[in-house]
Amino acid sequence: MSNINTRILRFGRNGIGAGIALALATTVARAQDPAVFNLGEIDVTAPNDSQNQTTDNGAALGATTITNQQMYEFDLNTLDQAATLAPSVVQSSSGNARNESVLFVRGFNRYQVPLSIDGVRIYLPYDDNLDFAQFLTADISEVQIAKGYVSVLDGPGAIGGAINLVSRKPQKAIEGEIREGTEFGDGQFLGASTNLYLGTRQPNWYLSGSANLVQLNGFPLSESFTPTDSQGPGLRDHSETLNASGSAHFGFTPNATDEYSINFVKQVGQKDAPFQTDLPVTSQKNWTWPYWNVQNIYFLSNTAIGDSSYVKTRLYYSRFDNALYAYNPDGLFDLQTFKGAFQSFYHDYGIGGSVEAGTNFGKFDTLKGTLQYRRDDHQAYEWAPTTGVQPQTVDLTDTYTVALENTVHINRQLDFVLGTAYNWRDTPEAQYYSSTAPGNIAYYATNKLGAPDGQGALIWRYSDSDTLSANISSRERFPTMWELYSAEFGNALPNPTLQPERATNYQITWSRKFGSTGDVSAAVFYSDVQNLIEGVELSPSLVQNQNVGTGYFVGAEASGSYQLRDDLSIGGNVSFIRRHVDDPQGTGATLPTYEPTGVPFAEGFLYVTWSPLHNLNLTPSVQIADSRWTENETGPTYYYYQTGAYHLVNFIGSYQFDNHFTLQAGVKNLLDQNYALSDGYPEAGRTFFLKGRLVF
Repeated sequence: MSNINTRILRFGRNGIGAGIALALATTVARAQDPAVFNLGEIDVTAPNDSQNQTTDNGAALGATTITNQQMYEFDLNTLDQAATLAPSVVQSSSGNARNESVLFVRGFNRYQVPLSIDGVRIYLPYDDNLDFAQFLTADISEVQIAKGYVSVLDGPGAIGGAINLVSRKPQKAIEGEIREGTEFGDGQFLGASTNLYLGTRQPNWYLSGSANLVQLNGFPLSESFTPTDSQGPGLRDHSETLNASGSAHFGFTPNATDEYSINFVKQVGQKDAPFQTDLPVTSQKNWTWPYWNVQNIYFLSNTAIGDSSYVKTRLYYSRFDNALYAYNPDGLFDLQTFKGAFQSFYHDYGIGGSVEAGTNFGKFDTLKGTLQYRRDDHQAYEWAPTTGVQPQTVDLTDTYTVALENTVHINRQLDFVLGTAYNWRDTPEAQYYSSTAPGNIAYYATNKLGAPDGQGALIWRYSDSDTLSANISSRERFPTMWELYSAEFGNALPNPTLQPERATNYQITWSRKFGSTGDVSAAVFYSDVQNLIEGVELSPSLVQNQNVGTGYFVGAEASGSYQLRDDLSIGGNVSFIRRHVDDPQGTGATLPTYEPTGVPFAEGFLYVTWSPLHNLNLTPSVQIADSRWTENETGPTYYYYQTGAYHLVNFIGSYQFDNHFTLQAGVKNLLDQNYALSDGYPEAGRTFFLKGRLVF
C-alpha cells in the first residue's frame, strides 16, 4: 500500500464476539470497569422513582450497554467488533471498493442508526458513509446501543436504533492503564496495538487523557481459500490500515449535582481497499485513503435547579477530513494518468448545540424537553488528470429539533412514557462542478423537509428481579446530500425532492435477574418501514434514488449468563431477523429482483468460562450464523445470492498476576474457516493474539 508507513492491526476481521452475552460480569468478577462519564450518555426515559434520576430504563426498553471490561476480555478493539456483543447487532462489510465495516441493528443500516461520542453525533455531511472499524474502544467506558426505541430527546434520524460511545471518567487521585498487544497469523507477525490512559480525580475537578494506536500489516486468509488472479494465498492484499486516536477531558464539579466538562477527541485513520477476488486486476478500483480523520471539541454541562429540576447543555464543533485517491487500474498504486483516476478531498464541519431541561412533579410525573440545532458544511474539491483541479463546492444543511418526553410513574412498579418531537431540515445551498457554468459552479434545487416523531412505552417491574415492557416508536430519517444530489459519475439522476424515510417499531421485552449469579432477557419486535430510499432504474445506464421502498423487519432475540459455580460460568445469545422490502424496480427493468443484504436470518453465540486456578480464566466459545444476501459483482448478469454462513470456534485464556497486571492470549477462527460476508470479499482465517494490561 501506498501511504501507510506504520502498519496497523485491526482485529475485527475474524468476526469473533458477534452476539456475546452482555452479562459477562460473572466471568470477570476480579476486574473493575472504568467509571462512566455520565454527561456523555444518551437519554433514556425517566426512572421509576422520579427522585432518583440515575435509574436507567434503557435496558427495559431493549437497550444494551457493553462495558470496557467486556470489550477487553474478548479482545474487541474497534467499534464494529464491540457493538456485536449486543444481540440483533450484525457486523458486515460494505462489499465494495470502499472497504468499510458496517453495522446493522435489528436489520437497520448505518444511515438509520446514528453514531455519537458522548452524545455528540458523528455525522459525515455528504454521504454519512461511516466505517465503524475506524473507532477504537480502549479508552471508552461503555458502548450504549438503543434498539428500536430511541428517546426523542436524542435528536432526529434514529429510525432503527442508536449507538453512543461514552468516555472514561477518573475516580482516583491518580489512575492509569497501559495495554500492549500483538497478533500473528499465517506463520508471521501481523501487527501490534498500544493503548495509554491517565487520569486524576480531585475534590472539585477531574482531568484525563488517552492515546491509542492499532497497527495492521493485513489479515491472513484461510488456507482453504482458492487463489485467483487478483488475490493469492496468505495475507489479504491491500488490507493494511492505520488507526490512532487521542482524547482529553477536563471537568469541574463544584458540588454533588452540577458538572461542567470540556472535551477533545480525535481519530486518525489510513487504509487501503482489498480487491474483489473474482474480478481481474484491470477491472478493479485501485483506491486508497491517505487520511480519514474525525475530530470533536465539545462542552457538556448539567446544572441542578432546586431538588427536582435540571438543565443540561451541549455545544460542539466537529470536523471530518477525508481524502480518496484512485490510481490506474494495474494494481501498482503509483500512477494517476487514466481517465478514471482522481484525488478527492472532503473538509467538512458540523457546529451546533442543545438545551435539555427536566423537572419532577412530585413523585408521580417527570417532564423533559429539548431544543437542538446543527449546521453541517460539506466542502469538497477534486483533481483529475483530464480536468486538473476543480473548484471547491459547498453544501449546507441546517437541522432543528424540538422534543418533549413525559413519564407518569403510576406506582413504583409501573411507568407510562410518551414522547413527541418535530424535526426540520433545510438545505440552503447545494453546489456541484460544471464545466459550462460561470466559475464552473452550478446549483441544485434546495430541499426543505419537516417530519414528526412519536413514541410511547409501558414499563412494568412486577418484582424486584423481573421487568416486562411494551413500546412503540415512529421515527424519521432525512436523506443525505449524496442521496439527494449524487450523479454517481454520470450513472445516476439527482432527486432533490426526496422525502424522509420512516419506521414504526413495535417491541415487547422481558428480563429477569438471578441475584448476583446471572440474568436472562428476551424481546420480540416488528418494524413497519415506509418511504425507504432505493435506486430505481430509469434506463439500463441510469438510476435515481426514490422513496419507493416499503416492507417490514420482524424478529426475536434472547440472551443470558449464569454462574454455575465459583469456577464455572456460561452465557450466550441468539437472534432471528427476517426482512422484506418490496422490489423498487418497474416492469422491464434489467436490475435483479431486490433483496436486503448484509443480515443473516439467525445468529447465535455460546461461551463457557472455567477458572481452574484462582487467577486463571479459560474461555472457549462458538459463534454461528446462517447465510445472508449479497449481490454478484462480476457480471455480465447481476443477481442476488446467499453467502456468509459460518461456525467460528475461538479460545481465550487470561492470567491475572496481581491487582495490576494481566496477561491474555487467544486464537480466533480456530478451525480456519473460509467464508465471505459479501461477494468476493473473504474474511480472515485463523489468527493468534497476545496482550498484556497494567492498571494502576
